[in-house]
Amino acid sequence: MALAGSLVAACLLCSLGFAQQTSSETVAAMRRAAPDALPLSNDAPHSHLRVDSNLVLIPVHVTTAAGTSVTNLTMEHFRLFEDNAEQKITHFAKDDAPISIGLVFDSSGSMHNKMRKSSEAAATFFKTANTDDEFFLVEFNEHPKLTVAFTPDAGEIYRRIAHIRPFGRTSLLDAIHLALGQMKSAHNLRKAIVILSDGGDNRSRFSASEVKNAMRESDVQVYAMGIFDPEEIRRKTSEEEKGPRLLDELADETGGRLYSVDNLDDLATISARIGHELRNQYLLGYSPTDGSRNGKFRRVRVTLCAPPDMPNLKSYYRHGYYAPAE
Repeated sequence: MALAGSLVAACLLCSLGFAQQTSSETVAAMRRAAPDALPLSNDAPHSHLRVDSNLVLIPVHVTTAAGTSVTNLTMEHFRLFEDNAEQKITHFAKDDAPISIGLVFDSSGSMHNKMRKSSEAAATFFKTANTDDEFFLVEFNEHPKLTVAFTPDAGEIYRRIAHIRPFGRTSLLDAIHLALGQMKSAHNLRKAIVILSDGGDNRSRFSASEVKNAMRESDVQVYAMGIFDPEEIRRKTSEEEKGPRLLDELADETGGRLYSVDNLDDLATISARIGHELRNQYLLGYSPTDGSRNGKFRRVRVTLCAPPDMPNLKSYYRHGYYAPAE
């Protein structure tokens, strides 16, 4: 699922019993200090995805075929195209800037036996956070709700997750739409939504196409942890059976990724991996050869010129942006 990133992000915390005993100070202590960003060219800009004074910035995450992050590439290893016209990359950096992160957390009835592991995954994710990051929490079951607005306090998110009592059906698309709206209040230029859910949508009033359009108009990367139980496939509705594909499409469009969780014991590891990916992205900047301000969607494509000793690299990035309108 190519960025946001990028979609995507992200957050989930220790076991419920442990969560109820742990203070916000403990959670805050888990968060590491923010390292300095590593500029690879002079005057590298801050990370965001929309056009800003004729400059477009695209975060790109690169991995080996096995999924390991690649962090030692240079500008010469990238080519960038907008609507099939090659663009000159003028800004390049390896970026670890602060991120505004929204956790979209499934609290529907089917999550009842998965809450402890989901909380553990949250704790693991917060260990990757920078001190300047900010977070919010959207829960969803029959309806989505913003439970915790933007806060620098990871412990506040932690305490809320510890008290979630799952019930009802799944309004996933409505929850994502609500999270995208909340992101308009973000203080950081880099933004990510992390979704944790065990199935597809069976309750929302927003359609998948409406949510995809809203995502294209935002600067948000989407990452998803999908807890899909193959043994439950026959009992699921058609919407739930389409859940993996839906999450994959949403994340891919933004430069994020979907991680399918076949074993609940893998949740914490996957959560840490998402946090690691958000901290190991390249930032490509260019001024479009088409300078028209027509408000149209422009497709972006990034290709890699891999070093001889690093074949079969994969890249994940946002697929496009809306040009500014007059």
